[in-house]
Amino acid sequence: MKIVIPGGSGHLGTLLARHFGAGGHKVVVVSRHETNTLPWRRVGWEDLQKEIEGADVVINLAGRNVNCRYTPVNRREIMMSRVESTRAVGEAIANVANPPHVWLQASTATIYAHRFDDDNDEHTGRIGGGEPDAPRSWDFSIEVARAWETAVDESKTPRTRKVKLRSAIVMSTGRGGPFDILRRLVRFGLGGRQGDGRQYISWIHARDFLRAIEWLIEHRYTDGVVNVAAPNPVPNEEFMRELRHACGTRIGLPASRWMLTLGAVLFRTETELVLKSRRVVPSCLLETGFRFEFPLWRAAARDLCAGSQF
Repeated sequence: MKIVIPGGSGHLGTLLARHFGAGGHKVVVVSRHETNTLPWRRVGWEDLQKEIEGADVVINLAGRNVNCRYTPVNRREIMMSRVESTRAVGEAIANVANPPHVWLQASTATIYAHRFDDDNDEHTGRIGGGEPDAPRSWDFSIEVARAWETAVDESKTPRTRKVKLRSAIVMSTGRGGPFDILRRLVRFGLGGRQGDGRQYISWIHARDFLRAIEWLIEHRYTDGVVNVAAPNPVPNEEFMRELRHACGTRIGLPASRWMLTLGAVLFRTETELVLKSRRVVPSCLLETGFRFEFPLWRAAARDLCAGSQF
């Protein structure tokens, strides 16, 4: 297959490009960043339509990194980078003679409500916004996710199947990724619960993420929203405890809410990234027969800490 990955120079794009390239597929990353040393080809956004012509798959990951302070400037860039790039991909697909069979579009599990009482799946999950126990500043992420998905829905691509990937945190051993950051916290003795530890963490092992993407490409009757997450989200306190055990670390100092608030200011990020309860499950994947290699966090953490290639 020819697989075009707009916005593919980051953590997930690198995972996907490496995986599909190793499988013998032709990978083209569309990016503003030079990647001449990598084994796959990089083109600029001006070549987007030319590369989409005759491609089999488009996986759009484009969007500004959300690990920042939500200042007015950053909010505008986060929103517009997602909406405008999605519209650009939709227009390119609509304007080629031989469009791709499937367009996999990045979205986020953060679109769901901050909740502890029940799971959020594709059928009955509550879209977030306005929860009484969540700061109003958290509504911005839901607004972004809604606008992102609306841009997909509004794109007129009748010959191309569209899948919106509401992805959880993808855990891989790649430098600078979420798991790498968490593991370093644990090794420094800072791997205790964050806040009160009740908030659910939705996650997926990188190997299952890649397998799920392949599954969605192959299953031609699957479209619309798909939660890309392991089937067993866990509370933060349990999540960090299992990670400490997997890393062989006994001590993990907790971080109270005020500590996280101060740390977020110092490190130019937002507490929502660690305090929002994302209790997300992948009903669509399970209903179509997908089987997770790592359905439980304990086994996933041990595999990653043992030096998984991901």
